[in-house]
Amino acid sequence: EALDYGWMDESDRAKPEGMNFEPLANAAAQKGIVVCAGLIERNGDRLFNSAVLLDRSGRKIAHHRKINELEIAHEIYTSGESAGPPVETEIGKIGLHICADAFVEEQWISREIASAGADVILSPCAWAVPPEFDPVVETYGQIWRENYEPVAREFGVAIAGCSCVGPIRSGPWAGHSCIGNSMVFDSRGREILTGPHGANADELLFVEIE
Repeated sequence: EALDYGWMDESDRAKPEGMNFEPLANAAAQKGIVVCAGLIERNGDRLFNSAVLLDRSGRKIAHHRKINELEIAHEIYTSGESAGPPVETEIGKIGLHICADAFVEEQWISREIASAGADVILSPCAWAVPPEFDPVVETYGQIWRENYEPVAREFGVAIAGCSCVGPIRSGPWAGHSCIGNSMVFDSRGREILTGPHGANADELLFVEIE
């Protein structure tokens, strides 16, 4: 989520028009992989917290604007209006949402995407905790488990939430840190991957989804 500028970072305000996913598109084409990423998008005087899906040639095939933006971020981002339908790819039908889109009332965004036939929902995230958070005392991630698991199980859709890592430098959550802890649930609702937790816990992970 907001991997190019950082979620709620003041640098977002200087973002040029559009989205810059050219480096990711070049990498997708070079490696022949499908890529999903969360990026800041400018449309005139409005900023959107957006996500894109790129095919193996680097072509943009899906685009989502975060709908359920947290209230503290409304000063910066304009909320999206609807979840787009999943798109057909050679590896299955893929739908997109972003972070807090997963825990709207009754998970309606996830359910709408799943009802449209998605095999997988990909969700770029910026999961953040305050400086005093201790993962030994309180295991992170219960809110995501409560919202990913039932949708995955009921609809037979896999859900992958991939979170960035590093400090939040400005805005209401300055001093918080994004902590990874990425999660993948399979189509039976089982948590089949949990990434490491921490502001420096960047790691390349692989998982096979049934």
